[in-house]
Amino acid sequence: MQPAKISFDDIHIKFLSKYQELGFKDKSSLVRSAIDEFVKIVEKKKLLKSALLYAETYKEDSELKDLTNSAIEKWPE
Repeated sequence: MQPAKISFDDIHIKFLSKYQELGFKDKSSLVRSAIDEFVKIVEKKKLLKSALLYAETYKEDSELKDLTNSAIEKWPE
């Protein structure tokens, strides 16, 4: 891992000081875990945005609906 110098507000420092109570071996592992969770949230939002865009496209495109329906009709039970 590479070291990185970052700054925190007092409230963040206070939270980081509770790393052991939160089940982390050190402050760095707490920060890494928080970043990992944030990345998951961002990726989930991107997927949702994409899904909504696809749903809107599908809703407005009758040719796409016809294509999808024809594929479903031929799909085995």
